[in-house]
Amino acid sequence: MNQQTHPTPLLEMRDISVSFGGIKAVDHVSIDVHAGEVVGLLGHNGAGKSTLIKVLSGAYQADSGEILLNGKKIEINNPRDARSHNIETIYQTLALSDNLDAASNLFLGRELVTPYGLVDDSRMEAETRKIMGRLNPNFRKFSVPVSALSGGQRQSVAIARAVYFDARILIMDEPTAALGPHETQMVAELIQELKAQGLGIFLIEHDIHNVMKLCDRASVMKNGQLVGTVDVKKVTDDDILGMIILGKKPAIAA
Repeated sequence: MNQQTHPTPLLEMRDISVSFGGIKAVDHVSIDVHAGEVVGLLGHNGAGKSTLIKVLSGAYQADSGEILLNGKKIEINNPRDARSHNIETIYQTLALSDNLDAASNLFLGRELVTPYGLVDDSRMEAETRKIMGRLNPNFRKFSVPVSALSGGQRQSVAIARAVYFDARILIMDEPTAALGPHETQMVAELIQELKAQGLGIFLIEHDIHNVMKLCDRASVMKNGQLVGTVDVKKVTDDDILGMIILGKKPAIAA
């Protein structure tokens, strides 16, 4: 991706630090994402990647550092603040209500109502069909509880919810974990569609093959610090593995 045409990142986390009881979980880390770009965030458990992303989602507050949206500093003190800046998070658990259908999940807590104040089920289903038609045209199971859906279909519902409410920055926590090859491909296609719509995506991922396939750049963390950020087209799987295990940056870096 030619970043010369995008001098200002869509979102930038600059010099972020977070400590828990004297232990630095995140130590002066800076990452960014451009519109229409997927940035992978890798590292062993405890590397600090989840803590860093939870600062962006509003679940944690940084001790120092700043977050910039389109070059302007913003404050994120809670998840509501993150949403107000069109930052949405799709956790591995997906936070779906199993007993409700796709439309009820999409509008959960933000239900559409009729002029009489009643929940407008038919309008919610129509809107869900519209957004699904854009993201996953093969989705057909609108009237069943999401517990009856496959992993990839559930992921579709979670992504549709974020996109419907105007996400500009999407944080995805291991979206293909526990999915089979067909379902993983479905999620990969969803991510490509979101890229085409100009979203900036942070992808927390353990699988290096997924990173090489889905991401434009990869940022690797180790022991709370940023090892480096690389252009995935310019490195090999082994280069990224070396960053994760040894904390060693390859010779060619983005």
